[in-house]
Amino acid sequence: MVAVIEKLKDLYPGTGKTSGGRHDGAADHRTGGRYAGLWALYRKEMGDNIHSRRFLLILALVVLAGFASLYGALSNISSAASDGEFIFLKLFTTSGSSIPSFVSFIAILGPFVGLALGFDAINGERNSGTLNRLLSQPIYRDSVINGKFLAGAATIFIMVLAMGGLVSAIGLLAIGIPPSLEEVGRILVFLLFTGVYICFWLGLSILFSVVCRHAATSALAVIACWLFFTIFMSLLAGIIAAALYPLDGYLALFNTVDNYKVTMYLNRISPYYLYAEAVTTILNPGVRSIGLVTTSQLEGAVAGYLPFGQSLLLVWPHLVAMLALTLAAFTISYLKFMNQEIRAN
Repeated sequence: MVAVIEKLKDLYPGTGKTSGGRHDGAADHRTGGRYAGLWALYRKEMGDNIHSRRFLLILALVVLAGFASLYGALSNISSAASDGEFIFLKLFTTSGSSIPSFVSFIAILGPFVGLALGFDAINGERNSGTLNRLLSQPIYRDSVINGKFLAGAATIFIMVLAMGGLVSAIGLLAIGIPPSLEEVGRILVFLLFTGVYICFWLGLSILFSVVCRHAATSALAVIACWLFFTIFMSLLAGIIAAALYPLDGYLALFNTVDNYKVTMYLNRISPYYLYAEAVTTILNPGVRSIGLVTTSQLEGAVAGYLPFGQSLLLVWPHLVAMLALTLAAFTISYLKFMNQEIRAN
């Protein structure tokens, strides 16, 4: 952070310091615009993210998990591809005898990437004393939190695209069958969902970093949220649905549909469930609907794969919901940070 402060001094020569780290419009005009400070912070945070040991450790874990899932998929690809269509997509969805699929690994380990990038984004600077020095420079206060989030999001999308390209390249060399244009489109949409999903955890980590004073507390809070949404949310949804619409005895004849709907709607509060449901739909063209399908709805339906455009229509609400959750988490952290009092240690 000291390097950023020196860089900002070079960007803003001769400007006076003002309370809250703001400067007037004339200084903006002399020094190249409103976003000069944001750009400097963004570049610094990108460098810190790429060279961070904890990020490299989490990245190595994700890469190893991806290779393990790819090995499991390749070992079972012949049986999974017996129908002869969309073989390339099965590299991401096929699991081995004891190894989960690539999608399952990302759904579980992806949040830790966001956690590693954001759990000490603000309180780490505050505890080290560099936050007060940074805000004393002639930059806008929101450039600090905006730069950290944008750099984290850019790092996440670069990592996701690199992982997707690496798995696709190894899979192509292994099976020798190039993907079709539709398969490429489905994989790109899957990578987009993955990036947004991990960015949600980045935004949540930054939120706890703003709220909590110590980095260890914010990290534990994010891990607790991850455990709740990943493991306990489905259990809680089942308990609530069973309490509202019990399935004991003859009541099961009347409450089965309502019980399923309540369970599904409660589960969709969880980003983990939203992501898993969306990517399963987009990577498996055989999924023709999301939710409960009655026998009457199946009458007259033509068996076959769902076109790419129709699959996008099914998962579009999931993408909007995950984007809304991400923006909500970041907006709360933004407002909280902008209203905090920053004091010198």
